[in-house]
Amino acid sequence: MKIRLRASIVNARDEGFMGIGLVWLLRRIGQFHSIRRAAADMKLSYVKALKILNRLEDNLGRPVVIRSRGGRAGGGAELTPFAEHYIEEYERFLSQLTAYAE
Repeated sequence: MKIRLRASIVNARDEGFMGIGLVWLLRRIGQFHSIRRAAADMKLSYVKALKILNRLEDNLGRPVVIRSRGGRAGGGAELTPFAEHYIEEYERFLSQLTAYAE
């Protein structure tokens, strides 16, 4: 038997703003250095990915992605050090929760 858990972090209004899907999006942004490419890899629209990121940043009160506009230079996106740490802590929490449940 195997236990599969889904954990979300919610705000004071009980609205979820952080889950494993967002971790996957952030990891891909770190990998591709592009929100658009990360979204496409997950079969998400670019607009949906932006909404998800903006909601996370609004709830955390700080940026998780440093965005550079496109143009001739191409633009791009980088995770902030805070985002890297936040992802690690979320994954650690989820791992501990799963171990406890099993």
